Amino acid sequence: MTTTSRLTLSSKTRRMLLAGVGVSFSLLSAGPLLAQANKPIRLIVPYAPGGPLDIVARSLAERAKDKLGVIVVENKAGAGGNLGADMAAKAAPDGHTIVMGAVATHAINPWLFAKIPYDPIRDFTPITLVARVPNVLVMNAEAAQKLGINSVADLVAYAKKNPGKLNYGSGGNGSAGHLAGEMFKAQAGIFMTHIPYSGGNPAQLALVSGQVDLNFDNLASASANIKSGKLKALAVTTAKRTSAQPELATIAESPAALGLSKFDINTWFGLFGPAKLPADVTAKLNAAFVEALNSPELKSRMATLMAEPAPSTPEQFGAFVKTELAKYGKVVKDSGAKLD
Repeated sequence: MTTTSRLTLSSKTRRMLLAGVGVSFSLLSAGPLLAQANKPIRLIVPYAPGGPLDIVARSLAERAKDKLGVIVVENKAGAGGNLGADMAAKAAPDGHTIVMGAVATHAINPWLFAKIPYDPIRDFTPITLVARVPNVLVMNAEAAQKLGINSVADLVAYAKKNPGKLNYGSGGNGSAGHLAGEMFKAQAGIFMTHIPYSGGNPAQLALVSGQVDLNFDNLASASANIKSGKLKALAVTTAKRTSAQPELATIAESPAALGLSKFDINTWFGLFGPAKLPADVTAKLNAAFVEALNSPELKSRMATLMAEPAPSTPEQFGAFVKTELAKYGKVVKDSGAKLD
């Protein structure tokens, strides 16, 4: 004989259990989007703390935590950004390790270094472009006045009449400022002497003190000296004018005869995961970070750095990186810059 036991629940007990299920579902819905909800996301910044890229990464992590859970920012500087980028490339493709890559790590370094431990395309999954930081062509104000240079056209005209007399500084061989100068020289058909310094700050000090005539500098770094009158801004290097200083023309707006109509160079950074990141995880990360980038709070924070939010789809970002990689391949080759 078989005995069947049956538990009879009161209507009150059933209501309490259903309510508990509802609360649990609600908490799951509001929680992190990735499968391992209790595991934090590791956001690698391949540079030292304190720079614009690091500041934006930390602000972005704070804004996205409601959708993604805890995001821990780790600074892994070294080898011009290659060390941190490589750590992300070799991580498990589960969405819990991502990197804030940049124009250096994904477009310049692959051509600049004799050997690099990762492939900038094959070893990563693009998530979203994050921001662009405009660069600006600036002259020592006294030198500009003495030489009668008030525009890009004046600069090119003077350089053509006086080949080799102008010089420009940068933060080092292969730096964004160096490559911007080489691109400018190639497109305008002029020659200027490049003087590399050990970083952006020494290069800026050399310009302010008159040791060099001009630089292609980060707009945020140069803005204080532009406002004080120590530096004369001739144009921004981006294809479009920047909202930070819309009165500044672009180099590309110069007269067509100068050959600079396609000039476009800027500092950018964006989020990547390791290769083979599942499409659904990539989509969830993209949605959360794009929402954060569109928030008024983050836009305001980035404006103080003169960084312009540039959220994109993963596909758009991937295509952009390929274009940038090809562009800088030519620029680095023409410059002759190489690092071991």
